[in-house]
Amino acid sequence: MVIKIILLVVFFGVMVGVGIYCRKNATDVNGFVLGGRSVGPWLTAFAYGTSYFSAVIFIGYAGQFGWKYGIASTWIGIGNALIGSFLAWAILGRRTRIMTQHLNSATMPEFFGKRFDSKGLKIGASIIVFIFLIPYTASLYNGLSRLFEMAFGIPYVWCIVAMSVLTGIYVIAGGYMATAINDFIQGIIMLIGIVAVIAAVLGTQGGFMEALKGLAAVQDETVSDMPGAFNSFFGPDPLGLLGVVILTSLGTWGLPQMVQKFYAIKHEKDIRKGTVISTGFAIIVAGGCYFLGGFGRLFDVDVAANGYDAIIPTMLSTLPDLLIAVVVILVLSASMSTLSSLVIASSSTLTIDLLKGNIIKKMTEKKQVLLIRIFVVVFIVISALIAIYQTQSKNESVKFIAQLMGVSWGALAGAFLAPFLYGLYWKKTTKLACWVSFIFGAGIMILNLFFRSFFPVILQSPINCGAFTMIAGLILVPLVSLISPKPKKELVEDAFACYEKRVPAAQKRSLD
Repeated sequence: MVIKIILLVVFFGVMVGVGIYCRKNATDVNGFVLGGRSVGPWLTAFAYGTSYFSAVIFIGYAGQFGWKYGIASTWIGIGNALIGSFLAWAILGRRTRIMTQHLNSATMPEFFGKRFDSKGLKIGASIIVFIFLIPYTASLYNGLSRLFEMAFGIPYVWCIVAMSVLTGIYVIAGGYMATAINDFIQGIIMLIGIVAVIAAVLGTQGGFMEALKGLAAVQDETVSDMPGAFNSFFGPDPLGLLGVVILTSLGTWGLPQMVQKFYAIKHEKDIRKGTVISTGFAIIVAGGCYFLGGFGRLFDVDVAANGYDAIIPTMLSTLPDLLIAVVVILVLSASMSTLSSLVIASSSTLTIDLLKGNIIKKMTEKKQVLLIRIFVVVFIVISALIAIYQTQSKNESVKFIAQLMGVSWGALAGAFLAPFLYGLYWKKTTKLACWVSFIFGAGIMILNLFFRSFFPVILQSPINCGAFTMIAGLILVPLVSLISPKPKKELVEDAFACYEKRVPAAQKRSLD
């Protein structure tokens, strides 16, 4: 217990110290929200990765999908690395950085408003962001608290209070730059921790080959009657596995807190480095988490009584105290980095896109930063209260971490992914197409939350339903754009002019 407490105190001290150190960078909106657009590739890549992977992944998704699909759940981590990281950086990174600076937009809703010359789109997007980031944030508290209860025996409420207060301190003090530096430190902890934990857990089963043999002997006819289903290449349910891969990988393309990382990178040329770093980080962390979860059935877990979220804590409970302390810091790092990204995205959106110029007509830089800081507190408090209710609720639709995240990711990515992607690449994308995507993505997930039993069986899972909204949006936006009034030519040409700007290049990059 002494080791655990010492590590926690040191960890919290470093996080708060970084926040105080970075307060000089958070004096205006650009500095607080984007770090002055001067964040290098290593910090940006780690900020992207640590915002991507949290307690939701490590405790919720790794446990639930490892139990359902066995060792094949590792494909989810591979998909996260290749689609959610590599392709996201390669396809969105460069164009996002160039166009958002050209349009002078600091948030995703502000991008929609300026790209399509629509105040309504900006307001609509900001409302969707604020509403649907809350359940995701609540799920972060849940996963972390379960681990703390296992390691320290601390009541759930105190876990939430501690995480809320400490994250709030360094975000309010240092803004995005404090978050980016802390994300880098937290990312290193995650990389070391996941490797150590996998080795230790497999060691309790006699090593990797013995663990695979044990998994091959597991039989659960309620899932599959195929022998060795849980150590097979694609697992007992390849179609369900594909839905999870799509949601958790493609979903990052439409999440405001993820895309905003591209806004802040210092140089457009740093995106190449960031792509490689971010992909490597995802392979180790995401691949490692799901690989670990795939062996969950080798441990004595009463899923019916305790739920999927108890699987990973049960697997870790047999580890030595020092390793449990490392795991606690690992999951705490993952959760606090994601929480800080979520609260900055939500509070900045509410201030810049909803209040500024609409409810409060004149707002100075100083007042905007003050309001953003206030909304950081408000957002943290609301999500913490929901997290407490979530664990005490008897409503099974909000009981598991993965389902909370599925609702949030499905609504946000279903609404934003397609119009954002087409808005960066296709001049014919229309304002009406954006509205259709917003309404369809958010609307379907709301209906799924309250009227799940009326949906087709395959879409009753919020995971599959979220994947469906994303794919549907990619089809709806071009169809609606082709039949709706064309956007103003001068508006489109101005937005895309940034891509044609001439810049000098070294001869090693261009012979011309």
